[in-house]
Amino acid sequence: MARAAAPPPLHRLPGLALLCLAVAVCFSGGENAAAAAWTRKIVGVHELRVGDFSVKVTNWGATLMSVILPDSKGNLGDVVLGYDTVAEYVNGTAYFGGLIGRVANRVAGARFTLDGKAYRLYRNDGNNSLHGGHRGFSKVVWTVKEHVGGGDSPYITLYYHSFDGEQGFPGDLDVYVTYRLSRPYVLSVRMNATARSRATPVNLAHHAYWNLGGHGSGPVLGETVQLFASRYTPVDAALVPTGALAPVAGTPYDFRAPAPVGARLADLRPRRGTGGVAGYDTNYAVDGAASPSLRPVARVWDGATGRAMELWADQPGVQFYTSNGLAGVRGKGGSVYRRYAALCLETQGFPDAVNHPSFPSQIVRPGKVYSHDMLFKFSFA
Repeated sequence: MARAAAPPPLHRLPGLALLCLAVAVCFSGGENAAAAAWTRKIVGVHELRVGDFSVKVTNWGATLMSVILPDSKGNLGDVVLGYDTVAEYVNGTAYFGGLIGRVANRVAGARFTLDGKAYRLYRNDGNNSLHGGHRGFSKVVWTVKEHVGGGDSPYITLYYHSFDGEQGFPGDLDVYVTYRLSRPYVLSVRMNATARSRATPVNLAHHAYWNLGGHGSGPVLGETVQLFASRYTPVDAALVPTGALAPVAGTPYDFRAPAPVGARLADLRPRRGTGGVAGYDTNYAVDGAASPSLRPVARVWDGATGRAMELWADQPGVQFYTSNGLAGVRGKGGSVYRRYAALCLETQGFPDAVNHPSFPSQIVRPGKVYSHDMLFKFSFA
């Protein structure tokens, strides 16, 4: 694997001007009381670079906008789907590159009971709450706490304060995420959150759409994927886990051995909201005990470019999603993203864990810290 060259001087890039956005923030003082306030905050685009390896991040939704790296012939390409401007992320609905919270994935019936008290969340997926509600963490302005754009280990740390009652969730929560690059071609994402006033569910996830052939190169069905998971959580018609854990052996969900993404699509039932098109939108139980130590989650390889990606993380689950819901979304450089244009590997706690006592708990008590680390290792053959 080639070693990155010394990083060049950083210069202001065209199109990275800071944007001043009027952001609506709805403050809820209780189940039957709400007041609205407007605030103006600066939203910018920030670059991290090590040699020919670079990423761009915006503090709108703590969003990863691009990941640029070479292929086996040295040609640079952007391997995550997204938009050209921050304004498009503000108006977008695909969660491209966003930091998902307070609770990623679905909460059944948009409700749960914690310590004897019932809570009702914002419904934005039929009767369920999805990715934190109507204005989850990917739809708010984060504060840039630190930014070092160059050197051997450039990074950016973003902060968001989620107030008690936001989208129906209890308690104040302080949330941080740090994106960091290191040699050779490693991207780390470190998330943590501290509960300040009440116990609350916390399940953060990172929602990058990966296409190792390049963001506009077409379907990823021919890319090879391996998942280090021998079990998955079956779901009902609304894509909410039933509470069971099932073996992947003998099913279309078995990627324990490397296989093309589309190898078993014909054996899947069409998912809701895809117009009868089959695809993966499945939480896998990662093999090995969840612990502070990182363990292998997935490997992906693109034969046309030689790019490969390893994902390591410390969470019990990973959502494997084959962008079944994309249908003609216009993205970067005029590219049109259609179904199967990318795959997502969202490490997470099990979906709807707050309503399934048998699942690993996602409850964070006051003063306690939730942590979630991901490591992406890229290479080129």
